[in-house]
Amino acid sequence: MVLSGKTIILGVTGGIAAYKAAELASRLVKSGANVHAVMTRNAKHFIAPETFQGLTRHKVHGDVFTEEKEGQIAHIDLADSSDLVLVAPATANSIARLAGGFADDMLTAVILATKAPVWVAPAMNVNMYSHPAVQRNLRVLTEYGYRLIGPDQGRLACGWTGKGRLVEPDLIFQEIETYFSGTRDQAFSLKGKRVLITAGPTREAVDPVRYFSNYSSGKMGYAIAEAASRAGAEVTLITGPTALMPPAGVHTVTVHSALEMYDAVLGHFDGSDAVIKAAAVADYRPEKISLNKIKKNDGPLIIKMVRNPDILKELGLRKKHQILIGFAAETEDLAENARKKLIGKRLDLLVANRVEDGFGKETNTVTFYYQDGRHKSFEKMAKTMIAGKICEALAGLFEVRGTF
Repeated sequence: MVLSGKTIILGVTGGIAAYKAAELASRLVKSGANVHAVMTRNAKHFIAPETFQGLTRHKVHGDVFTEEKEGQIAHIDLADSSDLVLVAPATANSIARLAGGFADDMLTAVILATKAPVWVAPAMNVNMYSHPAVQRNLRVLTEYGYRLIGPDQGRLACGWTGKGRLVEPDLIFQEIETYFSGTRDQAFSLKGKRVLITAGPTREAVDPVRYFSNYSSGKMGYAIAEAASRAGAEVTLITGPTALMPPAGVHTVTVHSALEMYDAVLGHFDGSDAVIKAAAVADYRPEKISLNKIKKNDGPLIIKMVRNPDILKELGLRKKHQILIGFAAETEDLAENARKKLIGKRLDLLVANRVEDGFGKETNTVTFYYQDGRHKSFEKMAKTMIAGKICEALAGLFEVRGTF
């Protein structure tokens, strides 16, 4: 077990998702990790310290002035012994305190004192998460070198639906296992790079009330835009119709049809250092759009379709200095179709998945295909995590070209 003997500090802060931290603690302990829970005062309103004491077999830490052993400086001992510090859930308040460099409770003191990697898994109301102050604080944590895990999109305990859910414990556990298996992520930056990202579906009008479209939710593209922005990039997001809130700090351009997306992408292409084309653009559109609603009749309705421009192929033909990353969602022959698309459209990297693994979901299972023949497959993980992997790969491509 790769976690055997590893010491993990699990910081639990005061949000409703605190109960999920207990599940995560249990999984870590069963996998051989030595887990020490550090709870904030507010966290104890949501879950009892005895729960974590029973799961971890260690006293729960909460008071920076409490010493278990004579002469011990508890927060320093914890900081020095840790192989990883994980805050899950991390509330808006705790994120602000970490960004501000506070050290007035056990958790913040441990984090300031540790040399171990620090991971932060946000969880809060969607409107709190999107507030400029929270987004600024998250960017500060990224600048410190902390790794952000999520949050996910979905229905929240407060009744709102949107971004703010804690990433599921099994996916966080998977990331921890991956980290300690030796395939750990390195710190990366996209500072100073201009990154153009497309997301969502397009809608191809039939008449004033009908259109052709697809099942794309836009979640992957939006997650990439957010991850790239946090990594320091200047991000432009060109998005088809979605139910998602645009990421804070990202210049967002909204389009509807494939032709509108074509014009918008080409208009921003020359000024971009990289393009990540995650949008699911319709291949065909109706040849004619009826100005009036088409009335039903007894016979069949026949609509002639014509090809839309191939935006990704056009970018491949036009690219000069730009790095170009595309996506492929396949129902069969994934590897063969992915490599054909990679080569035929002059991509630097292609992210491929099976349709049933990703469309409309919070998770996906992807494989990266590179121009030099390399490929790297990932286990199922949250799209927010995949977004980080894609941005890390992009930073690596810039580094290979010597443009950092």
